This record gives sequence, structure tokens and C-alpha cells, in this order.
Amino acid sequence: MKRRLFVATSLATLGAVGCAPISNALNESPAHGLLTLSEKWNQAAIGTRGLAKLYSDMDIDRTFRTNGNSTPSDSTYSSLVAADFRSYKLIVDGAVERPQHFTLPQLRAMPLQTQITRHDCVEGWSAIGKWRGVPLATILAMAQPKSDARFAIFHCLDIDEQNAPYYESLNLHQAAHPQTLLALDLNDKALDADHGAPVRLRIPTQLGYKSAKWVGRIELASTFAKVGSGSGGYWEDQGYEWYAGI
Repeated sequence: MKRRLFVATSLATLGAVGCAPISNALNESPAHGLLTLSEKWNQAAIGTRGLAKLYSDMDIDRTFRTNGNSTPSDSTYSSLVAADFRSYKLIVDGAVERPQHFTLPQLRAMPLQTQITRHDCVEGWSAIGKWRGVPLATILAMAQPKSDARFAIFHCLDIDEQNAPYYESLNLHQAAHPQTLLALDLNDKALDADHGAPVRLRIPTQLGYKSAKWVGRIELASTFAKVGSGSGGYWEDQGYEWYAGI
């Protein structure tokens, strides 16, 4: 099933644009201009300096919504699931001095961070979850980004019905935020396939679509212009805001 197109909004222009389909309708509307203008404002005003609010165990939503994204069903991913991800390797390459690959046990052996934070979906719903994983900054430091590296591009294991691969990106400042995780667990259990197993991004300071599931490779690069349609992410290529800070 193709990933479901959902509502594209910007927090800065929510009252002005309300809810509307994306794709051509959004790109050709005045709202798209407002969203584009607001993106730089959002990043300048919100930045990534602060920390997302932390919650308690009493606040956790034990049934954590998956927001309709389709789980990969191809033979490669199915084989990984069947083998309990024993053959999985997270690749870190591109503009780095020391390319890396990590098995799931290697990731779990690293110092892990636990956070109870709220996931805010662009559709308008939110859920609080207990996440545990490796700080992304730890992984990138091991790979030693080169001087021209500006972005971390996350290549995921899923594709849509048109064979377009899912991807997302962060600049290195966002990637270094202390709450940005490569999540391995949700609510004290290993991620299941529907929630992005074995590894997904968890970024509580940005809208939910930035927290890409099923991450297989992290590429460091000076630009993301040559990936996908060049806007920095699967949904961004269809009109969504790239920064998406909250």
C-alpha cells in the first residue's frame, strides 16, 4: 500500500492555511508560499537549542499509533524480520573519514539514552512514547565527518508503489541535538516492524515525518540536491517543509 498522503501544515501558518491536500494543489496555492517563507522563520526562531519536554511513565501511550505508513513487504526486509535482524547492518558513509557499519548487537552495546517525549504528527495528533536508542551524535562522531559535510541523509528500507525510496535529512546541527536518537526500543520493547524496526530516527524537536523509520544507511554529504527530487526528504519532495521544527 502506498504511503498515505496526509495534511501538510506549518505551525507558524496553521491558522492561515488550515488543512489542504499537498502535491500540486499545495505547490500551486498561496499557502505554499507562506509555508516556504515560514520555514526560515521557524528555524531562526525555534532553532534546535532547547530541549523537548520530558514526560513520566504515567503519561506514556501504551498503544502508539503508526499513522498509516506502510511497512516494507519486499523480500529483503521480510528476510531481515524472519532472521530477527541478525544480518542487518547500519551503513554510515559518504563525506566521512572513517566509514562505518554497525550490526544491531553493536548498536545495543553502545551507551543508550532513554527519553519519554511526545511525537507530534503533521496530521494533528500526538502520542507520548518511551524511546531508547543511540544518540545520533555518537554514531556520526565515530564516522568523523569531513570538513565539507553539511547534511546527514537517511536512506530507508521502504519504497512506495512507484519504487521511490523513502529518505529524510538533517543538517549536522540538528543531527547533533542531544535528544536526536537512532531509536531501537519503544515502550520498553524492541521496535516492531510497523514502528520502524530495527532502527528509526527519533527527533522530538521536529514534526513526526522527520523521524524516519527503517533506516538502513546514513550518508553524509555537502548537499541533498541530488537525492530524490532534491528537497531533502520523501515528503519534502511533495511540498512539505524541510525544517519542520516545533
